[in-house]
Amino acid sequence: MMSRSYTNLLDLASGNFPVMGQPREKKRLPRVMTVPGVISELDDDQANSVTSDAPSSAIQDRIIIVANQLPVKAKRRPDNKGWSFSWDDDSLLLQLKDGLPEEMEVLYVGSLKVDVDPIEQDDVSQLLLDKFKCVPAFLPPDVLTKFYHGFCKQHLWPLFHYMLPFSANHGGRFDRSLWEAYVAANNIFSQRVIEVINPEDDYVWIHDYHLMVLPTFLRRRFNRLRMGFFLHSPFPSSEIYRTLPVREEILKALLNSDLIGFHTFDYARHFLSCCSRMLGLEYQSKRGYIGLEYYGRTIGIKIMPVGIHMGQIRSVLSLADKEWRVAELKQQFEGKTVLLGVDDMDVFKGINLKILAMEQMLKQHPKWQGRAVLVQITNPARGRGKDLEEIQVEIQESCKRINETFGQPGYEPIVFIDRPVSLCERFAYYTIAECAVVTAVRDGMNLTPYEYIVCRQGVSESESTSESNGPMKSMLVVSEFIGCSPSLSGAIRVNPWNIESTAEAMNEAISMADSEKQLRHEKHYRYVSTHDVAFWSRSFFQDMERTCKDHFRRRCWGIGLSFGFRVVALDPNFRKLSIDHIVSVYLRSKNRAILLDYDGTVMPQTSHNKTPSAEVISIVSALSNDTKNTVFVVSGRGRESLSRWFSPCKKLGIAAEHGYFMRWSANDEWEVCGQNSDFGWKQIAEPVMKLYTESTDGSNIETKESALVWHHRDADPGFGSSQAKEMLDHLESVLANEPVAVKSGQYIVEVKPQGVSKGVVAEKIFTAMAERGKPADFVLCIGDDRSDEEMFEIISSAISSGVLSSNTSVFACTVGQKPSKAKYYLDDPAEVVNMLDALAEASDPDSLSDTGSEGSI
Repeated sequence: MMSRSYTNLLDLASGNFPVMGQPREKKRLPRVMTVPGVISELDDDQANSVTSDAPSSAIQDRIIIVANQLPVKAKRRPDNKGWSFSWDDDSLLLQLKDGLPEEMEVLYVGSLKVDVDPIEQDDVSQLLLDKFKCVPAFLPPDVLTKFYHGFCKQHLWPLFHYMLPFSANHGGRFDRSLWEAYVAANNIFSQRVIEVINPEDDYVWIHDYHLMVLPTFLRRRFNRLRMGFFLHSPFPSSEIYRTLPVREEILKALLNSDLIGFHTFDYARHFLSCCSRMLGLEYQSKRGYIGLEYYGRTIGIKIMPVGIHMGQIRSVLSLADKEWRVAELKQQFEGKTVLLGVDDMDVFKGINLKILAMEQMLKQHPKWQGRAVLVQITNPARGRGKDLEEIQVEIQESCKRINETFGQPGYEPIVFIDRPVSLCERFAYYTIAECAVVTAVRDGMNLTPYEYIVCRQGVSESESTSESNGPMKSMLVVSEFIGCSPSLSGAIRVNPWNIESTAEAMNEAISMADSEKQLRHEKHYRYVSTHDVAFWSRSFFQDMERTCKDHFRRRCWGIGLSFGFRVVALDPNFRKLSIDHIVSVYLRSKNRAILLDYDGTVMPQTSHNKTPSAEVISIVSALSNDTKNTVFVVSGRGRESLSRWFSPCKKLGIAAEHGYFMRWSANDEWEVCGQNSDFGWKQIAEPVMKLYTESTDGSNIETKESALVWHHRDADPGFGSSQAKEMLDHLESVLANEPVAVKSGQYIVEVKPQGVSKGVVAEKIFTAMAERGKPADFVLCIGDDRSDEEMFEIISSAISSGVLSSNTSVFACTVGQKPSKAKYYLDDPAEVVNMLDALAEASDPDSLSDTGSEGSI
């Protein structure tokens, strides 16, 4: 029975929104073409993905930017007949266009900040598409309330800022109807994208936590869509994120993107930790890029903090209104040292902590009484709730108390501005402030320090070094819990919860020598001015291009239901092994080499009883008794268990412990294939492994005749992986002069003699057959893990060296649909056994032998 947490995507894609009811039928928008051409209409109820093996003929790329809100302002016309629209110049979505290629067309999909009557929605949609290239997503009122004010603001926003709903009054308990509304809203956004997308030419860039399941809706429809996602909020640690009842659904949905972006490494690290702990995915870093392998697709992880729009700030700084306001403020605060805070009214901004720190500074450093002023500009609250009301009351009471305690005629230490402030006025305050203070307890990015730095620099270099102003200087006191903190190395970083240390940091900032302030300002300005919003969007788009470059070369198909849906991407030459085809080739061949892995190949990995079934014994025996065949089981298991299990198969060759021990048939002696039979190194390696085993709960040591293996599958994923890396370095160091190889694998670290691998086994078998005058004309090699890839790899080199003929029929086959050096796959051990059974039945009865030595080499 499927969990209810998997809201049915098939129903939602057809418009069957749970709880909220059926929305009104919408007029479809025409597809937007960048060049003349024809795109067939897609049925909204179509269940199959839309794909094509050939790229489109369109020559101009286009990007569709999807966010909760469109970058436009809307207001009702004076006559109340219709709407007028204008660009929202403050919107990041509009500003990021500066970093995209000039010839690239940009289309926006999102909702409006105003309620549009259903009767007007079609006309508004057409107007926005024609004049602004915007496609509005209209959410039914009940969906909107539960989606935005419900799931987004009551669940995701607090959780991503480390607030857990410990009680019904603190945060909000998980409400499944809010999750269903979130999914329904994301589906509405997906339908608007689908109406205008050209899937083989367009890029899609999705923004922020409101639309985290949108990638699944789009990927299900378009397997090869080039799609990126950027999270503008923090991503919490795995301990916090794991409390979310729909944690895996959201993770899997995000993994349907091609590139996932975060502001800081901390946020990315938390996301990767969640993928590791909940989905068993491990990331790899190569040449500066971080990637997650997910069903054959490499999902890029981008770490790049967003910047500000330099052009917009400079244009505002040059306005006369700003100059007039600066003069007015300088007069108002003449003789005072101004510290500035600019924050949204939000429980996570730490506004009251900042005010209390100001109070503490005035107490600890009385010299600032009557001289230092904290101007706190507070933007209107975006959310609502009891917590917000309580913090507003607390702030007002603190301001009143501090002003009554330290205030003097003509002096108030706290100037609290809780009204909307224009850009001009805000920038004027930045210009006259000696120090900006940001004490948010958790914030995704926070661009206030960046804006402050640019405003302190002024419009031009000439202004910044004029005789009246002198060299520009600025100081920052910033919380260590905000996204911009790592990039501001000259700022004084504080723990905002520690009011005393924050107070000392504020005193240090305004007491610092001007020359030091100038040096720090110059360093910050160089970074902020070069890492602007255009730099950020350009970098993200370039990484998205790089990540998606192989989309149309690979074979892709979707599997899984609901939020378990994912796309499997494989090399175009990688295909399922046809039993009929291999049987026909098998019948035509004279000298066959058949190499079989054991665990995961003929024996399911999940099976507790590892003894081969009677069916497997019968099939392997029949194949090995055919005198045209040389059959080997090549396994990492010990020789004792393998020889016991396959004792009925007299003609079967066995390579145990990855080929350290090898015998050609039951009547032959075991050969030792390692270069060295001295195992003195075990006395060095075993104590090291025991040390890590004692400190890593859930780990154990497997002792083989030729090797030692440390397993950590049952340990904590993060700690086990960390310990494995540490152990690998430790063992490589202490065994540097020993004839052994130290390797890491899936949940293992193994020490084994040098020159031992399954690839070496395969090479020996092919060479022995060639030396006997019967080179293999048919090779079947099947395995399921990394060690088997060595066998697949050696086949190519054997053909190049002439050990195998170029006419040899090669069937290198992996078990499971996954990236591999093999060209064929079978889905599971059951299919492997069925295929081997077909070959056994096809064996020529005349070539079967009952003697124990005729098939030996």
